Amino acid sequence: MAATTHTVTNQPPPLVGYDVYGTDRALREGVERHLSASAPELLGEVREELSELGRAAGSAQAQRWGALANENPPRLRTHDRYGNRIDEVEFHPAWHRLLGHAVGAGLTDAWGRPAGHLRRAAGFFVWSQAEAGHGCPVSMTHAAVPALRTDPELAAQWESRLTSHVYEEGLRPAAQKGGVLFGMGMTEKQGGSDVRANTTAAKPLDAAGEYLLTGHKWFCSAPMSDGFLVLAQAPGGLTCFLVPRVLEDGTRNVFAIQRLKDKLGNRSNASGEVEFDGTWARRVGEEGRGVRTIIGMVAATRLDCVLGSAALMRQALTQAVHHTEHRSAFGARLIEQPLMRNVLADLALESEAATTLGLRLAAAYDAGTEQERAFLRIAVPAAKYWVTKRCTPMVAEALECLGGNGYVEESGLPRLLRESPLNSIWEGSGNVQALDVLRALQREPQALNAFLQEVGQARGADHRLDSAIKGLLTELSDLEGIEARARRVVERIALVLQGSLLVRWAPPEVADAFCASRLGGDGGAAFGTLPHSLGLGALVERARIAG
Repeated sequence: MAATTHTVTNQPPPLVGYDVYGTDRALREGVERHLSASAPELLGEVREELSELGRAAGSAQAQRWGALANENPPRLRTHDRYGNRIDEVEFHPAWHRLLGHAVGAGLTDAWGRPAGHLRRAAGFFVWSQAEAGHGCPVSMTHAAVPALRTDPELAAQWESRLTSHVYEEGLRPAAQKGGVLFGMGMTEKQGGSDVRANTTAAKPLDAAGEYLLTGHKWFCSAPMSDGFLVLAQAPGGLTCFLVPRVLEDGTRNVFAIQRLKDKLGNRSNASGEVEFDGTWARRVGEEGRGVRTIIGMVAATRLDCVLGSAALMRQALTQAVHHTEHRSAFGARLIEQPLMRNVLADLALESEAATTLGLRLAAAYDAGTEQERAFLRIAVPAAKYWVTKRCTPMVAEALECLGGNGYVEESGLPRLLRESPLNSIWEGSGNVQALDVLRALQREPQALNAFLQEVGQARGADHRLDSAIKGLLTELSDLEGIEARARRVVERIALVLQGSLLVRWAPPEVADAFCASRLGGDGGAAFGTLPHSLGLGALVERARIAG
């Protein structure tokens, strides 16, 4: 066959060797905005830290690690060659490289550093674009800290290990490792999201705070971890427990991994079914207060759902813009075609709104005031509901920008698409989030007040936002049938919050387009239906990977 028939033209170059952080205007501006308000002395340090991570995430090496980790999913080894139960999960070396880089970059270390949550959130956003699956143990380890802090003795023993920047694979006593990872086990077959229906039993031992667990967990996150927070029924009711994989004397705790889940996406990460049968555990918090004890972990992982989805959205957008910038059709580059420009602008708008919201939530964690904690009580589940719901249709639309090339595994878009529904399900699906917002509205008036004060900072700047706030208040004043309307209400809460943040902080063309299409009704149900009179070119230019 003649070589001339295989001359490659009109194809984009590989998107490699770029700074994922430094080329993302919305992310970079958001980090510097919040740091300037809270810790301006850290600006240079954090900028350097995130740019270094961004260059690593955009490197050919990290992209190769991500591909290999997903092409070679984890394998369960229940027994050794002699028949001894070992319950180990084997990972491809690329998984360990990704996880080691994440831990080394401080992505499990937020609770004790200045501006720790903001810089950690931005880092999680950046590094998740290299590969998303290994973010599960990173998130769980980070989120375990507030639960353990309910018991000062446990916190003193474990917190420095959880927040360590050292990753050591393999199962050994925690005291012998430079850093540890944590997982979580709440869900059981018969209960699902209704964790109070759990049947795992906890029998007290003579030593204070020590128990033996008997039961199962239908979903156990990151079963290769060094320790787990689990819920079980103690004599005083549903209680939180810490279950180490290896006991202090070096013997392995009873932790039978029955199988690994065969998942739609998230292929690099292990999720398992686990049986406890006389498994040693240490109580965390008081008996009967398990949900209250573990809720801090749940809230932190929900924020990571927002950040993880925003990262997927940004990476999908980046791929779409890059492809259309270098691909020509009908006499012009795709990015210059009016209809494609509308699609890209709409995708960019969704991505920036998600990024801006995620950073605002992280900054609220850093502030730590009573006002900010009340704000998070509504804002986190509302953001988790909406951003994760928008992720899948956005990634699918970005894939379509690449045409048939996007449907091919080598493009990387199919992996993003398979990953995209996960965060909407993980840590409570859409209905759970919506009902959680309703509970906050009904039981915690200070949460609604904090939310209204937040969005109120943008009132008067855009008439469509003002109208949306007024409509939301009308909606909230009518409690009849509120549970059946919960998704509608929470969607409006999230959109009003995103709109208010963009009006305050984004360039005028971004805020104008968002308010017109998301709040003013001047946009369709599909992406690419923005009013043609908006500054679409400016939105697309802002989304390009440029310094």
